[in-house]
Amino acid sequence: MERQTTLSTRDQRGRNTEEKVICGVLGAGWWATYAHIPALLSHPKAQLVAIQKRDAEEAKKVASDFKIPRAVTSVEELLAIEGMRAIVVSSSPNVHYAHAAAALRKGIHVLVEKPMTITAQQAKELVEMAEANKAQLLISCPWHYTQHGQQARRLINSNRLGRIRMISILMTNPVAQLLRGESTRPTHSQQFYLSPRQGTYSDPSIAGGGQIYTQVSHVAAYLTFLTGARPAEVFARFHNDGSLLDIYDTLSVRLENECLVTIASTGATALEQRDYEVRVFGTEAILFLDLWRGHMRLVGLNGEVTSFPDLEEPEIYPGLAPAQNLIDSVFDPSQNLSPGSLGLAAMEVIEAACQSAVSGQNVAVRSAARELR
Repeated sequence: MERQTTLSTRDQRGRNTEEKVICGVLGAGWWATYAHIPALLSHPKAQLVAIQKRDAEEAKKVASDFKIPRAVTSVEELLAIEGMRAIVVSSSPNVHYAHAAAALRKGIHVLVEKPMTITAQQAKELVEMAEANKAQLLISCPWHYTQHGQQARRLINSNRLGRIRMISILMTNPVAQLLRGESTRPTHSQQFYLSPRQGTYSDPSIAGGGQIYTQVSHVAAYLTFLTGARPAEVFARFHNDGSLLDIYDTLSVRLENECLVTIASTGATALEQRDYEVRVFGTEAILFLDLWRGHMRLVGLNGEVTSFPDLEEPEIYPGLAPAQNLIDSVFDPSQNLSPGSLGLAAMEVIEAACQSAVSGQNVAVRSAARELR
């Protein structure tokens, strides 16, 4: 997706926008080295000066291989680099909050990997910190940047579907081995520079949870991305299939606009078999999205069909887009296409779903959206 960066001679803090954005990466692990570091290195207005990993030798190797000037082992050292303006938090979920908060308190712009935090309260605090310190906060959800995602949101906002009454989502991805702790190697076909650390996805004290945190975090953010509505209540059932963490998840969600949502998601699927099917039912039309295959069509209740051009393979999952959008947002906040508020909405769904799965009850979301208004 082509970036639409708008530059002015001065940003909101009076800095010269002709200067490059000095930036860094916290947690230079498998996804950072696959997506975020290449994204920042390729952005013409970014200057990636440092990466952080806890292991000094590993940090030095990553920095050397990617030709990054500095390798550090502590968050404090990276944030103290002179002129640091933007960072990517790609560390493990249990430290997302601490790392992002440390940067936001300094007025540093932040992109946080999903899941945004472990709790909804932590996500709410990050959104408030960003606002208080006039810093951009983004959640790393690549599907927010696809042409179909942007078109779908415009169709919904312009009432082409009428009033949205129901959304049905199926989301699968072959990550069950990671969730079970049986492997540290991703099962995708892509070639990765690194693999996740042991326990990153299977230890609840690190990951927070299984499929609900790892994959439903995408879906939950996408609901608010498309509709602008936050969750009101959630009923969920998980099946661990003998694992410590959830492998199969089903959720029934009611949004604040009274839209009814069903979500089915699992990491237990055949290799190379990935599904992300979204059906949005309105009073005037139905929108069909097949995100992993790049298909989209609108079917009116009168039978009229509008088909949209299929996305090319690189456009289907634009993994570089979040970090590139972080830099664009530094110059022009209106370019922030995946704000932290979407990560907060996702955490509201995740937290309520976890509570519901334990209690067996419907859980009302104590909406941080209302508190922030």
